[in-house]
Amino acid sequence: MANTYPQLVAFDLDYTLWDLWIDTHVTGPFHREGNKLNEVLDRYGQPISFYREVPSVLHRLKFAGVKIAACSRTSTPELAREALSLLLVPPSKAEPNEPPKKAIQYFDELEIYPDSKITHFTELHKKTGIPYSQMLFFDDEKRNKEVEKLGVTFILVKNETNENLLESGLAEWRRRQPTQDTD
Repeated sequence: MANTYPQLVAFDLDYTLWDLWIDTHVTGPFHREGNKLNEVLDRYGQPISFYREVPSVLHRLKFAGVKIAACSRTSTPELAREALSLLLVPPSKAEPNEPPKKAIQYFDELEIYPDSKITHFTELHKKTGIPYSQMLFFDDEKRNKEVEKLGVTFILVKNETNENLLESGLAEWRRRQPTQDTD
């Protein structure tokens, strides 16, 4: 059980993957300077970037075959998508010669629109067929723990998403899984 993963891991965006509110702290259009990794600039030069360990978290989940979703209730979904489309994720340490990829390529599903997280996860379940019990969700807002009513494992992000938080989230998700008899 120690190496098992949920079928889907979902992340909020604002103050979960990056340190701003995309709908109030930055102004579109966004642009990237050349092939600069993990940084996009807004109209006024304000940088947008993932927290330092987010790229390695995304690599780890992809390598494990986990579907990744973004679930954000932002009032500016087009800006969130634009940032994800422009942000370049550096290659993993395991494959340093691979070219960087656009962040949006790591996300199998995008639920980015102003609505409740219950709606986001209901849609994820409809689109993917993945049981709620096979979903793990990281978010910085305590109120979004409401998704646990569906059976989703919720992890509160107090500071930023990083490897340690991912590991504790996976441990909590594993703890909630039914044990298998090995008779």
